[in-house]
Parts: sequence; C-alpha cells; structure tokens
Amino acid sequence: MASTPAVPIEEQLKQLNAARKLALENSAYYDRIVKGVLPVIGPTSSIELKRWGAEFLAESLATPVLSMRDKESLTLSVLDTLKSLLESEQDDAIVLKASIAAAASAYPVVLRWIIHNSYHTEAWEQTSAIKSRILRIWDGAPAPVRLSCIKFAQRVVLAQTTSNGQEVKYGGLDISLGMVPANHPLLDPRLMEAEATGLLDRMLGVLQDNSNDALLVDATLNCLSILIRTRPSTSNRIINCVLNFNPLKLANSPMTPKNKVLMKSMEKTTRMLMINILKRHVSSRDPNNQHSGRVQQYVERLMRSRAEIFDEAGRKRQLADQAAAQYGDLKRQKMQDASAAAPEPAAPAQPAVIPPLAPGPQTLAAVFTLTNNPGLQAFDATSIPANLVAKIVARTLNTLDQSVLDFAVNGIRSRLHTLQAAAVTAAAQYAAHGAAGLPGAINPATAPLGVEEDDDDYEPNLDAAEDTEQILNKLDNAPPETALDEYADPNAALGLGPFTLAPPPLIDADVASKLSSAAASRLFGPLSSLSSEGPSKKPKAGINRLAASSYDRDSWLTVATRLATRSTFGLEEEEQEEEQTSAVKSEEGAVSHPLASTFNQSIREMLFTYILEDWRPRIEVAVAWLSEEWYNDQLTKRTGLRNAPLHYETWALRLLDGFMTFITAQDKVLTRFLAEIPELSGELLGRLKTLCGDPNTLGLAMTSLLYLVMMRPPARELALDTVGGIWVEYEEARPLAAKYLSKWRPGWVEQQMHLQAAKAVAGGGGNGAAGIAA
Repeated sequence: MASTPAVPIEEQLKQLNAARKLALENSAYYDRIVKGVLPVIGPTSSIELKRWGAEFLAESLATPVLSMRDKESLTLSVLDTLKSLLESEQDDAIVLKASIAAAASAYPVVLRWIIHNSYHTEAWEQTSAIKSRILRIWDGAPAPVRLSCIKFAQRVVLAQTTSNGQEVKYGGLDISLGMVPANHPLLDPRLMEAEATGLLDRMLGVLQDNSNDALLVDATLNCLSILIRTRPSTSNRIINCVLNFNPLKLANSPMTPKNKVLMKSMEKTTRMLMINILKRHVSSRDPNNQHSGRVQQYVERLMRSRAEIFDEAGRKRQLADQAAAQYGDLKRQKMQDASAAAPEPAAPAQPAVIPPLAPGPQTLAAVFTLTNNPGLQAFDATSIPANLVAKIVARTLNTLDQSVLDFAVNGIRSRLHTLQAAAVTAAAQYAAHGAAGLPGAINPATAPLGVEEDDDDYEPNLDAAEDTEQILNKLDNAPPETALDEYADPNAALGLGPFTLAPPPLIDADVASKLSSAAASRLFGPLSSLSSEGPSKKPKAGINRLAASSYDRDSWLTVATRLATRSTFGLEEEEQEEEQTSAVKSEEGAVSHPLASTFNQSIREMLFTYILEDWRPRIEVAVAWLSEEWYNDQLTKRTGLRNAPLHYETWALRLLDGFMTFITAQDKVLTRFLAEIPELSGELLGRLKTLCGDPNTLGLAMTSLLYLVMMRPPARELALDTVGGIWVEYEEARPLAAKYLSKWRPGWVEQQMHLQAAKAVAGGGGNGAAGIAA
C-alpha cells in the first residue's frame, strides 16, 4: 500500500476509506490495516494523506472494541509515526489536532506497558518526546489544537496521579500512579506526580486569568469533572479555582450579541459542573464537607447574576399604542378633576358563592365539591399518585389565604348542617305519617331503589289480607314486650373466664427429624427461582437489617440463616437445664425440644451443602451465616449455663475443611473469608497448615496469614503463632515464613534455631556418653 506518484491522491483516499470501513466492521483487521497505512502517511506524504492518517490513528487508538493487549501492540507500532507527524515542518492544524488526540489515547497505554516492561526504553523516549512537543506548541497553537492539548494534559494528569480505586475502565482497569513501583528504573513516582501537578495548574490557568475565550474555558471545565471524581488529590485545588472564576466578567463590557453568547456558554458550563460537584462529590460523600456551603452559594449567586444580566436585557419594548394605553394621555390627566387624584379605596372583592346542594340524596364527593365547573367535577382525583397529591396539598395550603380557607370550611360546615337538618325533618315526617296510619308514608332510608310498581295488583296469596283495623286489634290484645336488657346481666359480656390452648403432643426424635428435614427442604426450595441482587443495589445494613425487606435470594438466605440460629433460641438451654436437674418439664415449657434442635441442625446442614455446591460466589452467604452463629453464641453465653451448646466454631471449621478440598492458588476468596468472619481461633488458623504441604498453595496460605497480621490486629498474635508453627513443621515454607517473622517478631527465628541446635547437641552428647558407658 505504499504511495506511488502514478496513483492519484483521490484514488488513494478512496482505497484508504474502504480499508477504514473494513476495520470498523471487524475489529480483527485493525492491527493489519493500521500497520499497513503507516508508510502511506509518513513525513513525505501529501497533506491530504497526513490528515486522513492522523484522524484514522486517533480513531483507532480510541476505539473501545480492542483489548488492552491488542491496544498495547497497536500503540507501540504507531509511536514513531505520531512523533513524525507532530514534528513535521508543515504545521497543519488538522494534522496536529488529530495527532494530539491520538497521543492522548496512547499515553496511558504506553505508561502501562513501561510499568510492566521496564527494558523497553525506546518506547518511553518516544512518548516523552511527543509529550514535550505537545506542551511546547500548546500556548501558540490555533484554538482547535489547543483544545486537543487540554485533553492530552487531562490524560497525563489522570495517568500520573493516584486513583481512588473506584473508576470502572476497560475491564476494571484504571491506569494511575498507584501502579508504578517505587524502585522502577525508568519512572520516578515523585517526579511524575510533580509534573502532573504542574500540568493541572497550567490547565487551571485559563480559569485563574478569567479568560474570555469560551472555547478554552468550556473545554477546561469539561475535563475537570472526571479529575474530581477519580483523583481525590486534585479535587480541592480544582474546586477552589472554579469558585474564584467569574464566567460573567464580560457583563462589564458592551453587551454585543457575541459577548452574550460567550457569557451564556461559560455560565452554563460552569453552573452544570458545580451542580454535578454538589450532587455527586460533595453532598453525597460528606454532607458536612467544607466546600458544600460555598458551592451552593456560588451556584445561587451565579443564577441570580445571570437573571439580572439577561432577563432585563431580553425584555421587549412596548409599542407606542400599548404605552399610551397603559399610562394614558398626559393632557387629559391634567384636565381631570382634582378629586380624581385621590381615588377612593377599591371595594373588597366579593367572595365566591358556594352553590347550594341539589335536592335529594348526596354523595360525600358532592358535599365537598365547591365548584360549578363540570370538567373539574368529573375529574377523577384518584388517578393522581398519593405522593404528588400530598405535595400539591401542602404547597396549596402554604400559599392559600386564611380568609379563603375559612370561607370554604364554613361552606362545607353549613352544607353538613343542612343535610343533618333535612334528615331530621324527613325522619319526623315519617314518624308522623306512621302514627296517623297514612299508607303513603315511605321511609326514604329504607325505600327500594329503581323498583317499578307495574305489578302492584298482583297477589300471590289467595287468602284475604287483613285490614288496618284488624292489625291494630291484634296489637292491642298482645302481651307487653319486655326489653331484653332487663334480663341481661351487665357483667356477662365481660366475664369470659380463663382460656388456655391445649398443649401440643410430644414428638419423639425420629418423627422430629423427619419433620425438620421436610421443613428445611421446603425452606430451600424457592432459592432456584429467586433472583439475586445486582451490584447497583445499596449495601446491606448489617446484622440489624430487615431480613425480608425484598423478595430476592439474599433476603431469603437471611431468613434461612436466622431460622437456623435464632428461631428456637433458649430452647436448647432449657433442654440442658432439664438434663442437669432431671426435673419434669412444666406445662409452660411444653415445647418439643427434639423438634427444635433437629430443625436447626437440618437448616444448618442444608446451608452447609448449599454453600459448598458453589462456594466461591457464595462466600458472602457463608460469612453472613457464621456472623449469625457467632451472635447467637454470644447471646447463649450471657445465659450463664455451663454446658450450653455453641455452634460457631464447629461450623466454621466444617466450612473451612470443605473449602480446603477445592482450594487452588488463585482462590483469593480464602483471604476474604478469614478476614470477614467475626472470630478466629488457633484451631481455625491451624487448618491453613495443610496448604503449606503443596508448593502451589503455600503462597496463598502465607498471604492470608500476612493479611490477618496487617489488617486484623486482634488476630495478629494467633496468625503469627500459626506462621511460627508453619516454620517449625514445613521446611519448604521456612524462607517465606522467616521473612514475615523477622518483620513482626524480630529474633524469634534466631531463638528457634538456637533451640534446635541445642537439642541436636544434647541429643548427640547423650548418644556419645551412652556409647562410652557401653
């Protein structure tokens, strides 16, 4: 693909675009295509080919589809070409802009390569030359090139400062100063950090000088957000600089359309950055942060200043007719009567009239409806969410005039009084009609609704109906009715007497074991169908969290662990007391103790099996279970019983023994398990000695013990005792164990060696004396 004079430039660009399209469709061709076009875009090529090549290199190095290994190989192959493009005599702005963008993507990759391959000095020298060239042309370059220089400086600052360890990059990789070892032959962390600080100050110089170039200001502000989020060491310097920056400085100059656009752009970018800082970096991490109040005041002051500058200038002038209509005719105002100069106070506005209720029965909604608007009357308020209704009601009541509220309340009260009076009147009329024996008296409260009276003359009974006089005669001759309350005992309703449930039947051990196993199996049945929480969920609240706060696998496992540890708390202690005292169990304690103990043990066995089925991702379940067991043991110890059963040590040893069967050298979860369980013992750590017999797992065991020594001070002595035991028992582990012991227990190894030498001498001397005696 070398460039030849016989091929026109247009044809070469067409072929290069076809190759670029092929690389975009299949990322596997990137390496071959990039290395193939490097001779075409060399120093002697035309300016059109250089522009295309620089843009293609920037696109290739920034693509996220390549793995880090492929990107390292690609980056190392283009460093020489990038250097030649930047140092070319033809300072074309497009070539420089694209080349600097490619260098910004290449710098962290090259730094990572040099960290792990310190012998490759040529790549670092080329990268340093590229960086020096970019920093030299930064200030005097055109605006597009300066924007790329700002982006390059941001990537250098990111790579040469310490990360917070939470930035998710390609595959979880975040290239930072923390990856550089202190004794690296090419990279000095102190010099690199100082250079990054200088570059950051150079970036912030645009803000410190209150520059009016909106392009540079916006580019700088857009590059600062990721620095604040991922590099805590730079956040204070950046926030203080932005707080001292005034994006509305141009307001003192003539308000030309260009100045208005520049001010609006800088103000909006600054305000968005500060709001993002306030929401994500200041208030969310520490509400009492020293910058919280200053950032809030800065944002409010910025918004007020913007409103004062642009709202007043943006208003339209009124037309002449509108101004005359508003202010009136000056000649007519002079000729008006003097009394018009002091007009009488306006009459108070008449309050709205509450419409009366319609005749007939009323619903509760109609009683509380104070408007005549049919659209509002037909509106279904239940369609609005309750939280939104609460906000609307609270804000309305806060801004409502007290007189209007009193007027509405009095209107509702008068309606209720009217309905009550109408009900009393209707009841009195019904009673009067009933006493007079009028057939037309109908109780409106009990009258049937919607019943047509077309069949009033239908009589299914063939017997003659009694008239009113006969009914009254029967009532007169009937004996007087006696109220039931006269014969009722007033205390009869309260004297219910004692009530006790029948004691449950006793269950033998075999039946209890079967029932417990069946119940535990049903408990673990839904686990296969439940989903587990994702990593975006909020962290758990510890041992006092609600077990069933959500219907997922973690909540269900929490329920299972607490059923295994706390469901029958105290019953085992009662059983121990009964065995010690050989007393007869009382009625109040009539609980099937075999069922209680076997149920707990069944759940524990199933938890143990569930964890060992896939123990690496379920290590959190094991830690949570052992935490519950430890907490239950602490409660049991407070009861004061001497022979109370304790379960934490037993199940911790069983779990660790189960893990040992499948442990490999890469299983760092063992270190996490030992670090997170609530209590360690000598027997528990002694299980790690079995790993020292295998050279593949020796490093894992020693690393786990070293982590306990460094990060868990209460268990430091136990861990060091275990390391000492490994030094005594395993010859292969002595160099690594001696390294740890010499740091944390100085002189211990020398003392043990002297003791072993003394024993050897004593043993040899004894044998010699025995030989002489013989």
